[in-house]
Amino acid sequence: MWDWEYTWSILPKLLEVIPITLAITIAGFIIACVLGLPIALAKRSHRKWIALPVSAVAEFIRCTPLIIQLFVLVFVLPQSLGITLSPIVAGIAGLGIHYSTYLAEVYRSGIESVPKGQWEAAKALNFNHKTTWLNIVFPQSIPPTIPVMGNYLIVMFKETPTMSAITVVELLMTAKELGSQSFKYLEALTLVGVIFLALSYSSSLLVRRVERRMKQKERSGLAK
Repeated sequence: MWDWEYTWSILPKLLEVIPITLAITIAGFIIACVLGLPIALAKRSHRKWIALPVSAVAEFIRCTPLIIQLFVLVFVLPQSLGITLSPIVAGIAGLGIHYSTYLAEVYRSGIESVPKGQWEAAKALNFNHKTTWLNIVFPQSIPPTIPVMGNYLIVMFKETPTMSAITVVELLMTAKELGSQSFKYLEALTLVGVIFLALSYSSSLLVRRVERRMKQKERSGLAK
């Protein structure tokens, strides 16, 4: 049966590790955003010796489970290359690298959504590549991708329980430890589910609000 007294006693312990979970998510998301753009540009390169290897590696990362990549970072790297990462660093790096391949596709779709006329106009005006990308392509391609990137941020947040497999003390790991001490897993795991639901739902509302605001700015820009 549900034990309310035990529930209230463990709730503060679960709330204490929320900052760790959020920090892993945000740090991993920053890595994914930074790496995703060069991956997208490399995949679009006309030089096959660049595009093909990058595409192959990106597809391999996307098509293999995140947990296996975490195990590689924690257990394989020290043996093969002598590189030892702490569990939390490996978790952030693994999460960021894994989702950088997904954000690369988001960037690519945004870049390809720029009308061909814009590219032709830049070429006709004799703009160099740097000016074309910084002043024409990126300002038009990045903003429409922000809502999708926000959705991936929520997905990455929900992926953080995977970190418990490499002993990162986040929400799920804490719930397991509390359950093993009292043999009351129902309350601990249910609270974790409720916390994830509350944070994910509030984040989704924020993403929708940003999306609506961007659409309003776009409409006002077209009206001008």
